Amino acid sequence: MMRLPGLLSLIIVLLGLGSGQLAYADEPVAPTPYIYSTGPVSPFLPLSVCVAIPNGPSGAASLIINDAKMRTVATAPIDLVGGAGCASVSPRGAAGVSAGIVWMPNGTPEGAIVATNPALYNLSPSTEVHTGVERYDQFIPAATTIMRGAILDLPAADGSIVHGYRSPDSPLIWLRDHVYQMRGARYFDGELVSTLNAFAALQAEDGSFPDYLARALYTDVPYRTPVESDVEYLFIQGIYQAWQVGAGDDFARNHLTGMRRAVNYSLQNPLRWDASKGLIRRPFTIDTWDFEVAWAQVPRHEIDDFTRWGIFHGDNTGMAQSLRMLATIEERVGDPALAAVWRSVADGIIQRLNALTWNGQFYRHFVFDQPHAIPGLDMEQQLSLSNAYALNRGVLDDAQSDAILDTYISRRRAGVFAEWYSIDPPFPVGSIGLGGRSGEIPGNYVNGGIMPMVGGELARGAFRMGRSTYGFATLDYYWLGMLSRGRSFLWYAPDGAEGVGTPDTLSTDGWGAATMLNAFIEGAVGVVDQSDNLRAARVSPQWYYAGLTDAAATVRYAAGSGYVAYRWHHDTCWASVEVTGAESYQVAVPIPLQAPGCSGVVSSPNGAVRIVERREGRVAIVDVTTPEATIVINW
Repeated sequence: MMRLPGLLSLIIVLLGLGSGQLAYADEPVAPTPYIYSTGPVSPFLPLSVCVAIPNGPSGAASLIINDAKMRTVATAPIDLVGGAGCASVSPRGAAGVSAGIVWMPNGTPEGAIVATNPALYNLSPSTEVHTGVERYDQFIPAATTIMRGAILDLPAADGSIVHGYRSPDSPLIWLRDHVYQMRGARYFDGELVSTLNAFAALQAEDGSFPDYLARALYTDVPYRTPVESDVEYLFIQGIYQAWQVGAGDDFARNHLTGMRRAVNYSLQNPLRWDASKGLIRRPFTIDTWDFEVAWAQVPRHEIDDFTRWGIFHGDNTGMAQSLRMLATIEERVGDPALAAVWRSVADGIIQRLNALTWNGQFYRHFVFDQPHAIPGLDMEQQLSLSNAYALNRGVLDDAQSDAILDTYISRRRAGVFAEWYSIDPPFPVGSIGLGGRSGEIPGNYVNGGIMPMVGGELARGAFRMGRSTYGFATLDYYWLGMLSRGRSFLWYAPDGAEGVGTPDTLSTDGWGAATMLNAFIEGAVGVVDQSDNLRAARVSPQWYYAGLTDAAATVRYAAGSGYVAYRWHHDTCWASVEVTGAESYQVAVPIPLQAPGCSGVVSSPNGAVRIVERREGRVAIVDVTTPEATIVINW
């Protein structure tokens, strides 16, 4: 073949069509050393890495793996024969493209690099669990399938798509339902911001929001149900959650003004704030729901001269949690002085709420401004679902958390398949007018129906409190009765009958599935984000209480690059947890109540051990400040 003219050769180089040095078919090309990997790439999963150096050397070499942050995360010996050889490594370290280097000694201290691959493999972990037990290994895929059934994509006026999670019993995207489902969706759905942006665009001048978005053929306009007082703190919670999983600081910064306006509305507007009590107020609804408890032909959503006012605990625990979330964002991208204000306001709300509504066992459902009674009902004993949510809002001390769990457990009774009450005892027949809809009858819908969302919050709270046996029992029950069957409803009748409240009711209740999934990952799997994008995490595998001795897990947000992976092993007198992915960890390992034949002294070669006493045993805690570590606890 004739050589290309010099000008054409130059053009090819300048256009990037060559590799910088032109190679022609009629000229020999120098062989290139290369490194390659075979097989799936997952944290800790052995991966075969081979090197091929044409006419290469023979002898002992070292394979070095650098992660996406150029940190050496693995080394392995590799014997080369004529420049070829293979070794096994365990991928770990930062997500992204990892590089491979093969090094050989050559008589000098520096040795020689004989082969490189700057893009050896791409470590892109996904959330998964491996225990060898079907109900645990398939819990995440099954819950994800349920949640995907609640996805709703709406066309926006500008031609974009609003991607969100609809209500289990309404064909609309309600902010409330969407935000609570985000807790589970974050592990598999990378688009969690468009719905929040859509609500932000609808924020009123006074700082308030509508409850739901418009949807063609159902409703032409967004609408705020007047009796609701939780929408503003839910917006803050949604923004925080999206920021935490990877939406970024600019996203949080862009919504900072809207979040501040939402707080000012809730804490100043006389429809929402009781200045004399220093607490959020609302009309007399069932927990956080959107209709007033009143006999009528249709649900009462409006506020008028007949409205009965008071304090509902869930509005206030939710606002306290959101104020602390807002404070975290202020410290990151806003005003640190305001962060201190928000934390102080949150503390004051909880102090006043405890004084007014905590009865020693749980938060009383509703405290009226004016005395009110319902014949046949002891409202002082009404246990409503936001008590379960309070378990995980960071507002309770340990005694309160234990008391709420004990109260729910104590209300198990014959004829009721689970203690996941929306409210107990329910309102008697004749107390509520819903125009014949679900909820008028005790044991239906939010009037005493059994709700997986409550069970999920109870399970997560139980794991947090070291009551893992109850947490696993709840998750196992949900798996057997719902997840394994591919069906989950917003509510169930006490006898277990599926609750179909409207023609729009879904058998894929994303709200309950999200709550159970979050309990599984943060509770059973034991990975809790202590920063954002899993940069710092608490790792506390609870598999010992499920009768297991080995497990591996990876947790990652679909929208973020951070992840946490671990391998856990439990033996007679020791346990180990190998961690990777984050920048730092708080590793917490359960220790048996009884350990005959062991030393009786808790120690670790990794450093100081803190011991926390829990109901079902001790927990040994070690702080880790390195991205890679293997923690061993002896007892």
